Amino acid sequence: MTAPVFVVESLERAGGAEFVLDGSEGRHAVSVKRLRAGEDVVLTDGHGRWAEGVVKAAEGKDRLVVELGAVAEEAPERPRINVVQALPKGDRGELAVETMTETGVDAIVPWAAARCITQWKGERGAKALGKWRATAREAGKQSRRVRFPEVADAATTKQVAALLAAADFAAVLHEDRDYGSEALATADLPAEGEIVLVVGPEGGVSPEELALFEEAGAKAYRLGRTVLRTSTAGTAATALLLGRTGRWS
Repeated sequence: MTAPVFVVESLERAGGAEFVLDGSEGRHAVSVKRLRAGEDVVLTDGHGRWAEGVVKAAEGKDRLVVELGAVAEEAPERPRINVVQALPKGDRGELAVETMTETGVDAIVPWAAARCITQWKGERGAKALGKWRATAREAGKQSRRVRFPEVADAATTKQVAALLAAADFAAVLHEDRDYGSEALATADLPAEGEIVLVVGPEGGVSPEELALFEEAGAKAYRLGRTVLRTSTAGTAATALLLGRTGRWS
């Protein structure tokens, strides 16, 4: 099994030195993971900088003393895969973020689509966004990533259209075959640049949204014969794109 990952604020000047992991991450390492001297760990800032280390000592309930190796930096993956995720009901949003993060998505953009039952407003919206970001962080650690996905502020439909217009490949998942959607499995994908994929709500993307996105350069695509829920469609599509672009090779 690969070494557990812990997040630190910064790894500046930390390479080849003794490092103390404390706070909530130290508590998790000592009291939950029960790490002991001689065990391997990985420390990362979540933005691509990371270092392997060996535990020298566990002190108290929340201090882990680690001897770090050299700090390395993981380059961003290409092409970059961004998923615009319509707001699902309940905790399905966190489920979508968790599984997309584990799969390998690079950025997630929450979207208040016209047919979304859930709406993020005021303090409730800020709290929900915080949950998505915390989920991405924890799922990034769990899946041994050192570059966690960005979770953007919630976007309006016009803002999503602007993202699509700037993309090297823009797609809207839409299962209505009468609309003229194409198979994502056979789409011509770029080797570099930005891929932006829109996942609509349970009620689907509205005709007005489809028209606006099409004007921005996005085509409608389908995944297969079955209809996936909004909380799973992004993960399935991300996996397909990672395989087809060679990022899983």
